[in-house]
Amino acid sequence: MDKKLTAAAVAALLVGGVFAAQPPNVVLIVCDDLNDYITGIPGATGHPQAITPNLEKLATSGVAFRRAYSNHPVCAPSRSSFLTGIYGHTSGNLFWNKWFQNPVLKNSRSLMDHFKQNGYHVAGSGKLMHHDKPDEWSEFKYKADYGPMAYDGEKRVAHPGVPKPFSDIGSVDGSWGALEDVPYANDGNPESGWIYGDWSKLKSMKPGDPTPDERNADWAAGKIADFSKQKNGKPFFLGVGFIRPHTPLHVSQKYFDMYPLDQLELPIIKTDDAADTHYREIFDPNHKGLRYYRTLVEAFNGDEEKAVKVFAQAYLACVTAVDECIGTVVDAIDNSPFKDNTIIVVTSDHGWQMGQKDYLFKNSPWEESTRIPFVVRAPGIAQAGAVAEHPVSLVDLYPTLVDLCGLPKETRKNENGAALDGHSIRPFLVNPESRSWAGPEGALSMIYIGELNKGYTAEEKNRIENQHWSYRTERWRYIRYNDGVEELYDHENDPREWKNLANSPEHQAIRKQLNQQVFSLVNETAIRQQPQTKPVTPKKKWDWFTALDSNKDDRVTEGEWLTWNKKSAVKKGEAFNETQQKTYFAERDTNGDGWLTRQELEKAKNK
Repeated sequence: MDKKLTAAAVAALLVGGVFAAQPPNVVLIVCDDLNDYITGIPGATGHPQAITPNLEKLATSGVAFRRAYSNHPVCAPSRSSFLTGIYGHTSGNLFWNKWFQNPVLKNSRSLMDHFKQNGYHVAGSGKLMHHDKPDEWSEFKYKADYGPMAYDGEKRVAHPGVPKPFSDIGSVDGSWGALEDVPYANDGNPESGWIYGDWSKLKSMKPGDPTPDERNADWAAGKIADFSKQKNGKPFFLGVGFIRPHTPLHVSQKYFDMYPLDQLELPIIKTDDAADTHYREIFDPNHKGLRYYRTLVEAFNGDEEKAVKVFAQAYLACVTAVDECIGTVVDAIDNSPFKDNTIIVVTSDHGWQMGQKDYLFKNSPWEESTRIPFVVRAPGIAQAGAVAEHPVSLVDLYPTLVDLCGLPKETRKNENGAALDGHSIRPFLVNPESRSWAGPEGALSMIYIGELNKGYTAEEKNRIENQHWSYRTERWRYIRYNDGVEELYDHENDPREWKNLANSPEHQAIRKQLNQQVFSLVNETAIRQQPQTKPVTPKKKWDWFTALDSNKDDRVTEGEWLTWNKKSAVKKGEAFNETQQKTYFAERDTNGDGWLTRQELEKAKNK
């Protein structure tokens, strides 16, 4: 046995000791609608001209996850999922309902509340949860603000420079423009111009008139400075939510100037790429993604190239603007005493589809909508500048931070809550090529059927069995619509998902395998999380199980199993055979998730 330790292992041990004595701080930065249009990160395949130096700098000191995905590629359900660590199909919180009224989520601790309950000062600002609940935080500064917005003196509208009919979409999704191009500046109405989303006036870009994102970044930097002056030694959790590049795409002209239209490369879009997909067959033509793309092209008189280029320019300008805000926060940590004891995570709630498959929006089952940036810096643990290839998803964020900070794994408030669905990605931080991760082979995304899905009542739209599923492994993208139609893409040979292989005879084995993985994962979490209406056996027969289930999550780890059996053997004066008990445990752990449930033991008993 080689007794030498690598430098990384030594550092991890040392930092582990430091963290044990002084818990690490956490900075969580969440962007909105940010896809993989980032550059400078090894393995990133987004827009080649994207300017994101601050994300690039952060990635050089942490691990970038090249295949990170949203579990719900639309704002509200994504945030309620990853900030509680619970899949939407587990909680039943599938779309725009308030998460804190959900019967499962209201009985489960959010990420913020869990840190707060375990001695952290939890501060936040901006768009984090889609629906705010102030008592989850020690302090919360600014609510989500989608401004600056164009204001005609009476109402919020799209910028007048946006052509119709795209501008008719409205003041949020139907607008882009530079802040120096003040709307309605010459109409003689002193009330028109730019306003914040909360109706505060923003006339022009000058010191004292920051955008909401800049305001949140400055607040976070100031809060970090305040923390450095405090002597109580209390660790902090700082959450910062940036709006951009969510629409409206309004930022300073300097960011637009970084992407001259005559030099801008178009997103690669294949003609008739949607022809072999099923999305248009199952969704109404007025579904946002389909309608937005169609309307954008119409606004430019059918010139698809110009339409996509103008929109992409505004989107990229917002990407660079939010990257600068990210830099403000990260630099504040790097210039503080907290640099070597602060975990930083930067991610997004989901991606954004830029015209591929004639779709301009989020909430699609394909790569551009589901894929997100995910960068983690954990000093002394994460390999600096490394890239992890294994798929992970946002539901893994919560258990990862719990693991890195040494917090209790039990996050339920009571028996009506749900345990965390995700898995800690620590193995990939230590070794990006690790094959010892406890999580699934792929990342699961649920696509809500939406208000315009054909043929479903309002009640039926909220049933789990009526949703669509998208699943991404290292090589494959598998999509299963709720009517049973499937799509299959081979990313090794088709990274842009241009050729649907679902009906290819030579790909039936992998199609079936991926289908089984999806529904095994969906059913596993549903079965594990949902309370049983009747116990499998009379409860009195399971008193021993309750006794060894130390954290009361109705399942036991191998460690709990071995500890209980060893104590039992000692009590009876019998020899304890650890190897035999490990084998016994593994044979009954039928789903291989590292836990034994009553159901698994009952099945083994009845065989």
